[in-house]
Amino acid sequence: MKRIGFRGAPRWAAMAFATTLAALTLSSGAASAAEALERGASGLPLPRFVSLSSSEVNVRVGPSFNHKVVWTFTKSGLPVEIVREFGNWRQVRDADGEEGWVHQSLLSGRRTVLVSPWSQNENVPLRAEAKASAHPVAYLQPNVLGNVDRCDGSWCSISGKGWRGVVPQRQLWGVYPSEEVK
Repeated sequence: MKRIGFRGAPRWAAMAFATTLAALTLSSGAASAAEALERGASGLPLPRFVSLSSSEVNVRVGPSFNHKVVWTFTKSGLPVEIVREFGNWRQVRDADGEEGWVHQSLLSGRRTVLVSPWSQNENVPLRAEAKASAHPVAYLQPNVLGNVDRCDGSWCSISGKGWRGVVPQRQLWGVYPSEEVK
């Protein structure tokens, strides 16, 4: 059995964890044990997307106010992916793949997306209905921020100030490829 990060913890803690993990695996199947390990201390799934609730969010090296600020987000509503939890702190990843720690009070469960942030010049057609053959109602530039109204696993209905439409889910950062959002 592979050891899982118990450096500095008492040997009994590692043994108790291994025993609990083994019991979960035996009693409810490997899938249930894996699901149990994919939840953070908050009980919510990891990873997951959320958005920034403030226009100024400090990102730190570690999970406390004593850790150095490495950069500051300056736009409210940007989507970030929570990859780890530690107490009231969340390790987040942005659309560029950069990671750091943010206090949970600066995050919101509101779902937002960035339109194809990996693209430099390619505008994304915003369509009136979820069909590749549907006539575009507008074209969205890379990095446009939108609110997620819903996603069916292939298409997302998104909106912003003065616009609304559907976009293929694969062209958005802030939702997983086959995720359904209601």
